[in-house]
Amino acid sequence: MRRTIFHIDVNSAFLSWTAADRLKKGEEIDLRTIPSIVGGDSESRHGIVLAKSTPAKKFGISTGEPIAMALRKCPSLVCVPPDFPLYSQNSKAMFAILSDYSDRIEQFSIDEGFLDYTGMEKLLGPPLETAEKIRQRIRKELGFTVNIGVSCNKILAKMAGELEKPDKLITLFPEEIEEKLWPLPVEELFMVGRRTSPRLRELGIRTIGDLAKYPLPLLEKEFKSFGRMLHCYANGIDDSPVVPESEAEEIKSIGNSTTTSFDVEDKETAYKILLALSETVSMRLRGHKLCAQEIAVTFKSSDFKVYSHQKQLINAVDCTNAVYETAKEIFDEAWKKEPLRLLGVRAGKLCTEDCIQLSFLEEDWSKQKKADAAMDALRLKYGKNTVRRSTFAEDENAFEGKLKIKKDVIK
Repeated sequence: MRRTIFHIDVNSAFLSWTAADRLKKGEEIDLRTIPSIVGGDSESRHGIVLAKSTPAKKFGISTGEPIAMALRKCPSLVCVPPDFPLYSQNSKAMFAILSDYSDRIEQFSIDEGFLDYTGMEKLLGPPLETAEKIRQRIRKELGFTVNIGVSCNKILAKMAGELEKPDKLITLFPEEIEEKLWPLPVEELFMVGRRTSPRLRELGIRTIGDLAKYPLPLLEKEFKSFGRMLHCYANGIDDSPVVPESEAEEIKSIGNSTTTSFDVEDKETAYKILLALSETVSMRLRGHKLCAQEIAVTFKSSDFKVYSHQKQLINAVDCTNAVYETAKEIFDEAWKKEPLRLLGVRAGKLCTEDCIQLSFLEEDWSKQKKADAAMDALRLKYGKNTVRRSTFAEDENAFEGKLKIKKDVIK
């Protein structure tokens, strides 16, 4: 039986979710209709562009570029700060709708996922009709738009959704590859990044079609097993299953990192960054009902040298202060006193929360755990800024405006 796979991707997710939320609250201007971005602090001109509107794109503004550069391209650009609790809420709402159409759903990222519709036709109708219902339902009920790609496997469904945007339903079946996929520049193929593209072009490969027809032995000689994967993707070959979260690989670590727009040269500033990162990591631990038996800190110096150190714990922890105190210890022992441009905190060797035991050798964090649980509940319900530590209260704009927060990394 030929499979039927949907790939659902939110159009300019962070901006769309912010715009929809503001319209619900009575704002008249839709951020998606004017030059606007989601990013850092426009007043301090720090941070990077996380998402952009279509009008902003016309000014040459691209995701990932510094806000200062974006403002030079478009001085009237509207900049709004990111709101990650809002994004999480919208993501959950979208996947809840998807679950009405299949029990085989794989979340690929916060704003995109795969749905295996194979065998559901007799219950819910033809695939394209159902995909259109999903697209319209998300727009009507949640206020934002998605692209839906439909095919017989995950790679073709994902590539279908990239063919035309926004708010489109597009098919890309094997019989359509030669017409729709092969003429595209090779850079548009999933997994062809900035490092791979120049190497492919040196081989005379300029389109996805060129890659599909290139001799496989030569690709394997140049790229090893990665070359075989690229060759398969260019030919629309992918037999990987849609893996629901319940069947997904066990989480091995949870981490977060931040890049600063200035060099970190003193412990006090570094400690504040470590505290902010520890809060995020420990909250995710608690959300997954996990504890960490290892804490690691990653350093990147101003000359881009990267190193990390970790510490094994006598007892597993999920408490913010416990993660933070361990991160500080690691920092004090490992920092080489050079200027830093990135710090990261990672929790590893994870186990379920029932593995926590009281120990005479370590501090009792039971009271702090109750406080953490209360703060988690408030932040999830009312937003991340509902409860703030006094450490950040006095200079939150001066400090947080300098950080480029990356998404949590879960492995």
